[in-house]
Amino acid sequence: MTRLKDSNIKAILFDLDGTLLEIDLKLFIPEYFKLLANSIAHIISPNKLIPIFLKASETLTNNSGKITNEEAFSNIFFPLNGYSKEEIDPYFTKFYKEDFIKLRKFTKKKPEAHKVVKTAFDRGYEVVIATNPLLPLTSIQQRLEWAGVGDFPYKLITSYENSYASKPDLLYYQLIFKHLNLSAKECIMVGDEDKDLVCAKLGSQTFLVHSVNTKLNSETPEPTYSGTLNDLMKLL
Repeated sequence: MTRLKDSNIKAILFDLDGTLLEIDLKLFIPEYFKLLANSIAHIISPNKLIPIFLKASETLTNNSGKITNEEAFSNIFFPLNGYSKEEIDPYFTKFYKEDFIKLRKFTKKKPEAHKVVKTAFDRGYEVVIATNPLLPLTSIQQRLEWAGVGDFPYKLITSYENSYASKPDLLYYQLIFKHLNLSAKECIMVGDEDKDLVCAKLGSQTFLVHSVNTKLNSETPEPTYSGTLNDLMKLL
């Protein structure tokens, strides 16, 4: 394998769920919604909350880049549920502070995750956590801790507060490259899903880490590399 440094790569974008953290999204996501709904059930019934939450979240996949994902979500979610952001936000804050950690049992640390991220920093790469920015930063920081990689000075962690687009929209990646002041060809995206590999359409290299969430289709660009996080370390 060609070493990344020999191919002019300057930045590594890591997906989180399924890539640095072992997680089955088919189990995790329903439990997340269940826990969130129960935490606010005394105000909005779960039968009402979840459909509204899903509808608002769907708008993030079509965010045009003019407002943050948080603003795009709020513009749909709060008018539909009949409460203001100021009324509901304290309950969301409490949920992420006290209840979100209960979801940790649906995840598992990858022993090699910390080593590969540390190696990336040691080799002088810019390192980005390029997780789909559909949730607030606190939920991402907690999952980074669960993965054992929460103690690094990342160049960027995409969250719904600071992102203006979402995967698989290519605008999401273009905005990351702009933030880094690098071209797509100077970056490699490491992920486990087709929404990570689409980055190749912009000229980036990609590394596929297979997980239970990996489901590629005929339109998914072929990854530049494929293997485990240990295989990735050999490239660094």
